[in-house]
Amino acid sequence: MHERKAHGDAMSNPPLHVIAGAGQIGPMLAERLLARGLRVRLLRRGAFVDPPRGAETVRADVADPAAAAEAMRGASVVYHVANPAYHRWGTELVPLARGIVAGAEAAQARLIALDNLYMYPGGVMNEATAVAPRSRKGRLRAEAAEVMLGARVPVALVRPADFIGPGSTRSAFGDRFWPRLLAGKSVEVLGDVDQPHSYSYTADVAAALATLGTTDRADVLGQVWMPPTLPAESTRAWVERLARAAGVTARMRPLSPLLLKLAGVFIREAGELPEMIYQWQAPFVVDDAKFRATFGATPTPVDRVVEDSLAWARGHYGAARLAQAA
Repeated sequence: MHERKAHGDAMSNPPLHVIAGAGQIGPMLAERLLARGLRVRLLRRGAFVDPPRGAETVRADVADPAAAAEAMRGASVVYHVANPAYHRWGTELVPLARGIVAGAEAAQARLIALDNLYMYPGGVMNEATAVAPRSRKGRLRAEAAEVMLGARVPVALVRPADFIGPGSTRSAFGDRFWPRLLAGKSVEVLGDVDQPHSYSYTADVAAALATLGTTDRADVLGQVWMPPTLPAESTRAWVERLARAAGVTARMRPLSPLLLKLAGVFIREAGELPEMIYQWQAPFVVDDAKFRATFGATPTPVDRVVEDSLAWARGHYGAARLAQAA
């Protein structure tokens, strides 16, 4: 049994676009699709928090192929933007990919999936970079990608860099960053903060997914895409830029692998981070030239990213939480 709710007036005739996942990117993607006059259905295993007006919501466990097929019934496009917590990847990541593929195949819908860069070793990465995971999570991501690219429907994978921007609660610039920065405290950083590192603005990621989901070009499917990505800079540069905009002094506290392992005793997500620190110990740079050339898209200007990110953080984390971090 699925719980279906409509929020506002949804048009009845346009194609149905189904989004599996309503966390960091799902609601933002839904807003873009609704703005194009499309019907949108958001799927989530848990409760919804302030879904976009006009979107239908369905609670379903889409790792179950039968539940996914039912929840995705009638879809012309399915977007996979769901992401389990780090400590559940071993048991949930690949089954989630299989369930969503089964649902998309049952609906005979195009599948657009949000992936990441964990299957790459680092350096300068583009769509032709060889898959060579350096971590367990990278191997899991590579396996899930194989499942999705093997779907019997048109499919495209989008591989952004680490998130920055509105909605990015589970990123380096997320829940553990903003309350401390806005309170004028030192922020936690990983690896070498002076290495060049690519970051993807959340709105640009949502826009890239919507582009691939609505394009009439069949030749862009069946492949991987790096979405428009902000120019690679050091993490230090980003922390200083955001601190300056917030009117505070930039102070950073490096997190060592040992400290993270100890923290993992109490915070399971922290214990999953040490194997990923390699991404911040050497250049980790995205080359998005293929997407730019194909679709004429460019990343949002840095000044706008800073302005919008700061406005979102102040509103999202609120006075109570900022006072607690002080």
